[in-house]
Amino acid sequence: MRVSGKVVGQALVELQKRIKPGVTTLELDKFANEFFKKNDCEPAFLGYHGYPSTICTSVNAEVVHGMPGKRVLNEGDIVGVDIGAFYKGYCGDSARTFAVGKVSAEVKKLLEVTFESLNKGIDKCRPGNRISDIGHAIQEYVEGFGYSVVKDYVGHGIGQAMHEEPQVPNYGKTGQGPRIIEGMCLALEPMVNIGADEVKVLEDGWTVVTKDGKFSAHFEDTIAILSSGPENLTRI
Repeated sequence: MRVSGKVVGQALVELQKRIKPGVTTLELDKFANEFFKKNDCEPAFLGYHGYPSTICTSVNAEVVHGMPGKRVLNEGDIVGVDIGAFYKGYCGDSARTFAVGKVSAEVKKLLEVTFESLNKGIDKCRPGNRISDIGHAIQEYVEGFGYSVVKDYVGHGIGQAMHEEPQVPNYGKTGQGPRIIEGMCLALEPMVNIGADEVKVLEDGWTVVTKDGKFSAHFEDTIAILSSGPENLTRI
């Protein structure tokens, strides 16, 4: 998992260099697919429940699961890139939301708060805590800035499958749910909206968007729970 996590994290670093006005989301997808091949990894998303691409690219009001295609990224857009890979049967899963060129101060703040909310959640990934302690830390931080946390989609356990138990919500009260124990691996992934938390799925059956059309950000890391605390497997 350290290897798959590192490859996924490095892929995001390389993708960030390529995200600029005029680039299509399909170009990003092709790069990621080739990057995984070069690093002896298999794409985790490609073919998953019929999903047709290597990565998810969610632009502006798209929350998650946007499909790469001919869409051109423009100055002022944001694009959430969700990416996962298997190395020798073990999975790494991560996401970042990137600014395309210069974005508004409001949108820049959304990205900063969402990323920091992920860090707040990771800090709770310690043996003895409860799963809901993670979500509570994320929700409390996010709502302190007037944003909302998406509740229809959650983080998850991860290992030999991309999605394993337990579910890891980005909201809730403290002290509830399974106990966090040494050896667990969790994928934390806050999805944060500028507006309301309501979302809907488009007719393509995949793309999730905010109902009010306002921007949404998504950040994710794969975390191993060690006796000494959390080890981030996907952050470069």
